[in-house]
Amino acid sequence: MALVEPIPGEPAASAELGPERALVLADFHAGIEQALRYENGVEVASRAEQRREHVERLLGETDADRLVVLGDFMHSIGGPGGAERGEIEVLLEGLSVPVTVVKGNHDGDIESIVGDARSPRTPGEIPEVTVTPGSGCRLGDVGFCHGHSWPAPEVLGARMVCVGHEHPQVRLTDEVGGTRTERVWLRGALSREPFADRIEAWSDTDLVVFPAFNELMGGTWVNVRGEFLCPFLPEGLDGGEAYLLDGTRLGLYHEI
Repeated sequence: MALVEPIPGEPAASAELGPERALVLADFHAGIEQALRYENGVEVASRAEQRREHVERLLGETDADRLVVLGDFMHSIGGPGGAERGEIEVLLEGLSVPVTVVKGNHDGDIESIVGDARSPRTPGEIPEVTVTPGSGCRLGDVGFCHGHSWPAPEVLGARMVCVGHEHPQVRLTDEVGGTRTERVWLRGALSREPFADRIEAWSDTDLVVFPAFNELMGGTWVNVRGEFLCPFLPEGLDGGEAYLLDGTRLGLYHEI
């Protein structure tokens, strides 16, 4: 099995981290419905329960020992609102595995939500939660960072690097001009050029850009627009190919 294997049909992956297997997902954006209501005037029914059940189901199906949230666990950039705080607290209370949260640009005050989870009130009530800096962490042979800032050297030294933040999508057009957008994975070799002054020892490393777990999020149309959000993309992705959630290989993302 590969170190990081996308789960067919899902915006999440299973990762082998030495003695542990992890369920990895990016850009959960808890409480986004509240933000859409107050910031954009768009009324969307809460999908918090569906997201929680989705995570719980995937943890069971993958027999995961850990949950890794690859940044943007919450949606508000500043202090978390009531709906978003409640969603994360209820999700954590229902988990039985430890959680690693790689801090994203939307996770400014994430510690105020998960702080109590670091010291469970009673054994087994709330899992251990670790929050890493935005530059990421390395677990086994896999490096994790959100992607809004540069990865730490230890992350770049891993055999595989996983990032979120970009919410990659493709815009597909049919023969009569109809269009639709689909979430995709991007995968290729990690190019050395953007990181030349950030790491001394270099090894062959693959880069995986995760789709957003939250289906309400927009994203970067990687086959239409040349502008990326990550400071090291697209230069940091050598020969990047796009894959639909069902595993369909679309080829080089810029040729779709």
